[in-house]
Amino acid sequence: MNGHRQLTIGLFGFGVVGEGLYKVLEQTPSLHATIKKVCIKNPGKKRNAPAALFTTNKSELLDDPEINVIVEVINESEPAFEIVSTALKNGKAVVSASKKMIAEHLTEILDLQKKYDQPFLCESAACASIPVIRNLEEYYDNDLLHSIRAIVNGSTNYILTKMFEDKIDFKQALIQAQQLGFAEADPSLDIEGWDALNKWTFLLTHAYGIVGKPEDIVFNGIQNIKLSDAAVAHEKNYEIKLVAQAKKLNNGKVAAFVLPQFVTHDDPLAFVKNEFNGVVIESSFADKQFFYGKGAGSFPTASAVLSDISALRYGYRYEYKKLYYHTPPVLTNDFFVRVYLSFDDWKRIPREKFEWIEEWHAGERKYLTGVIHFNHLKNDSWWKENNVSLILTPDTIIEDIEIRKLKKKSLELAGIMD
Repeated sequence: MNGHRQLTIGLFGFGVVGEGLYKVLEQTPSLHATIKKVCIKNPGKKRNAPAALFTTNKSELLDDPEINVIVEVINESEPAFEIVSTALKNGKAVVSASKKMIAEHLTEILDLQKKYDQPFLCESAACASIPVIRNLEEYYDNDLLHSIRAIVNGSTNYILTKMFEDKIDFKQALIQAQQLGFAEADPSLDIEGWDALNKWTFLLTHAYGIVGKPEDIVFNGIQNIKLSDAAVAHEKNYEIKLVAQAKKLNNGKVAAFVLPQFVTHDDPLAFVKNEFNGVVIESSFADKQFFYGKGAGSFPTASAVLSDISALRYGYRYEYKKLYYHTPPVLTNDFFVRVYLSFDDWKRIPREKFEWIEEWHAGERKYLTGVIHFNHLKNDSWWKENNVSLILTPDTIIEDIEIRKLKKKSLELAGIMD
């Protein structure tokens, strides 16, 4: 594709993002990209576009030789994958915003891109308006990337901001987020961490060349966070955020998870409020870089789709250098984390699994902080049940532990508790 190639687009989905894209393309004729057909599920719905544009027959888009780009912004994972795979087989470039579909079908999508030699771009699936995928692809070499920490879900960040700043409880904050359109009618995908997990699955591919499945990654959402947790955070001068993170350990393996975390006020992620997203990347020589932008909404997401469409005019594609030209590191759960836990019933906390417990509060707010092997979080679910709330502490990952020194301390504390 040279710089002047006309892009003729077949668009699947005309919801918030699809309509946003349609409006934006109308306003930017310089892009030489036009939507020829839009495939929709429900033909009876009134839409702000000429009726002739719409069809319910997907082959009108997928089999049209004039259409050279398929843009897919629908919600269901399986139909989305069928559209993407057919489009690539038919020699069409694809732009997708379906994070769940990409996370679940990552291996197949990588194979299809190779086999049919077609680009598949998905910047809008990760952090809406933040160009995080292209930065990870082009700018950071696998060996130099120390860590990446991000707030990738606008709905949960909005809810946490409201709980924190307006001191309202989780349920009220969720209702507000729904009224403003930041949370879906069925918010469980966002609230329970699934959305962030899906994005993290393929961001790990662009960051480290790791091709994993969502079930490889330990995660939780914010559904168990209570106002009392926010009060503890205030006392300690922390904020609470749902943080997706990956860090290269000393042994060259990568620790990756999506969990609520206390962040200090000087952490760039503390600055990310409401529906915004933020990404902090640390590398060997560039130190810290911070990307910040809107992570939800019609135009921010459409802007990322647009940036992918404009990149296609110049023949851009992801090269996945870290996957194909290096040996990618492997994911590991062999490390320790420092956690804060609040709970109703101490008996439900398996204290024998902790290396040591540093702080312990009885009284009406029962909580502890302690150090636990990450495998216990991977293999058990007690920390997600019975109204237990688990939040990582700021310097959470501990690799080589001087256990002996600290064992003594924990024994003394155990004495106090019994």
